[in-house]
Amino acid sequence: MDVVRWGMIGCGSVAERKSGPAFYKAPGSALVAVMGRRLDAVTDYAARHGIARVYTDAQALINDPEVDAVYIATPPDSHHAYSLQVAAAGKHCCVEKPMSLNAGQSREMQKVFADAGLHLFVSYYRRSLPRFAQVRQWLEEGRIGEVRHLSWTLTKAPSPNDLGGADNWRTDPLIAGGGYFADLASHGFDLFQYLLGDIVEVAGFTARQAGLYAAEDAVSASWRFASGALGMGCWNFVADRREDRVELIG
Repeated sequence: MDVVRWGMIGCGSVAERKSGPAFYKAPGSALVAVMGRRLDAVTDYAARHGIARVYTDAQALINDPEVDAVYIATPPDSHHAYSLQVAAAGKHCCVEKPMSLNAGQSREMQKVFADAGLHLFVSYYRRSLPRFAQVRQWLEEGRIGEVRHLSWTLTKAPSPNDLGGADNWRTDPLIAGGGYFADLASHGFDLFQYLLGDIVEVAGFTARQAGLYAAEDAVSASWRFASGALGMGCWNFVADRREDRVELIG
């Protein structure tokens, strides 16, 4: 087809600036329908982004004959169910990250789409950013020789909302599947596998060091790439400072 006509489920913050406009700005792509639970919110979004049709029922959007593929821009707790509905309708799908609440749901989603001969994508975009493409090129050129080790440290202090106990779906495991680690670190692991190949073995620990919310706030892990390179990481979201540092040793 010359143009892929997308329907979008969800019109929250992730769809406002990052992904929603991309679906109608990219060549060969059009965003023709959007669904939201609140009619006023979804109508406002559609008007501001020039989207022709609005829905408050996800199944109705999925069944729309003018929709070729569906983008699921909701929190992770609904990705599994919505994606299976999309597959049942015989349509391709893109889900926001993290892919689902857990590995079991993700495996089932992959199998259902593969069995149906349909595409299932997850919205990781860092592979396409010029700075990371440059890093990949340098690695392929052997600038540091064979990669031996990767380490990642990501820390940040708790936000005022974290300290105040405000509602936040990203720190509710029932909605997010984890905490900030699941939301943010998944981007990094996708990038690392793009740069260095598949991760084949992992071990780690989690903790609720500050106890500000139900999800873990600290994670440490080590892993092995299929190439033989090793990795380790520290993620702490109740630290005294902000740091985001990745080091590759060749």
